[in-house]
Amino acid sequence: MTQPNSQDKNSFLYPRSRYYGKFQPETLAFNANLQEFAQRITYISCLETGGKLSPEEAYEQIRALWKQLRHSKKELSIDVNK
Repeated sequence: MTQPNSQDKNSFLYPRSRYYGKFQPETLAFNANLQEFAQRITYISCLETGGKLSPEEAYEQIRALWKQLRHSKKELSIDVNK
């Protein structure tokens, strides 16, 4: 049996979609942050559903992730009205 390489494992565990929007470095960076946010929310939700995290712990972790995402948007000067 062959050993899966770490690239295959990382692609499976941390999937990334390509960016289809207008190319600007800050929007590309924010898109990467948004994809990471979504992936981490999925893991937290699954852990809470499976009983490994309490609802309060899950809420606090999601809230902290949301604050990080909001901060990255502000730091990258992303304007939603463009």
